[in-house]
Amino acid sequence: MAKMNVPFLQTGALVVGNRLLEESDRSVQAWQDRPSCLTRGHRACQGCAEALAARWVLDTAMEVTDGQLMVANATGCLEVFSTLYPESAWKVPWIHSLFANSASVATGIAAVNRARGRSDIRVIAQGGDGGTADIGLACLSGMFERNDDVLYVCYDNQGYMNTGAQRSSATPPATRTATTPAVGRDPGAPFGQGKSVPRIAMAHDIPYVATATVADLRDLEAKVRTAMSHRGARYLHVLVTCPLGWGTKSSESIRMARLAVRCGLFPVFEAEYGQVTATTPIRDRVPVEDYLKPQRRFAHLFGPRGDEVALERIRRMAERNIRTYDLCREGA
Repeated sequence: MAKMNVPFLQTGALVVGNRLLEESDRSVQAWQDRPSCLTRGHRACQGCAEALAARWVLDTAMEVTDGQLMVANATGCLEVFSTLYPESAWKVPWIHSLFANSASVATGIAAVNRARGRSDIRVIAQGGDGGTADIGLACLSGMFERNDDVLYVCYDNQGYMNTGAQRSSATPPATRTATTPAVGRDPGAPFGQGKSVPRIAMAHDIPYVATATVADLRDLEAKVRTAMSHRGARYLHVLVTCPLGWGTKSSESIRMARLAVRCGLFPVFEAEYGQVTATTPIRDRVPVEDYLKPQRRFAHLFGPRGDEVALERIRRMAERNIRTYDLCREGA
């Protein structure tokens, strides 16, 4: 038999599940009989953070609801790589909707369950940033305004990655995409455009809004649990790195998400009824350049013909987030 080295990791280490903790403190992913809602056989790219986040979100929701969960999924990367006909990688009641209407489909599912007297069955809608911030924003806003009992999860990879990495309204400024090439006087995606769906969700005064990343999966799990403890409309916005669309190494997906938080460009927070209730502080801040340089979509900002003006504007964006959410507070 080949020799096997088994690592012994201290409790509190950043390992999946923290199997050395007491069972009550472990992640769902540490369980041998975890739900595994998104199982093997899907066709996600190597290093795809969206596949990781979706499995984590739905496994947690399945555990919280004791398996009483239904999912509506918008068209997009997550739907395409998980359900190439005639196969499916889903082990949960799951329905594919159009790009624009996963929130409406989920609302219909929730209404049917309510009419049947099945308050135990919970509903999740999920989609990418294109199907959420752009094509599906009207349906999503309607869901928020009616306060339908649905948790909507946006997996934000900052572009239409399924169709060739075109710009969405969640694409950061100065990003090179298929529709915002790095040419001309102002290369990349324009400044002053786009939208923040978490802030739009907060403006609807719904019960719960949160942001998260794949860099802190225990935080993501905790926010899913909190979201499922509420009734009414809830919104979870998860930053999911995309090696193909971002031009990063597939081995660095987690690192890139962590750098997005540490430089201040992606604030992590929770809000209830329109008010921020908690934020994740930045304990070891890094310059925005540390986050941007490893990504080929920002390569035009560096080198002999770099764009210091654009870099300075991005730095100011990070500073604004840090001030708005008090991310570098003392004693944090």
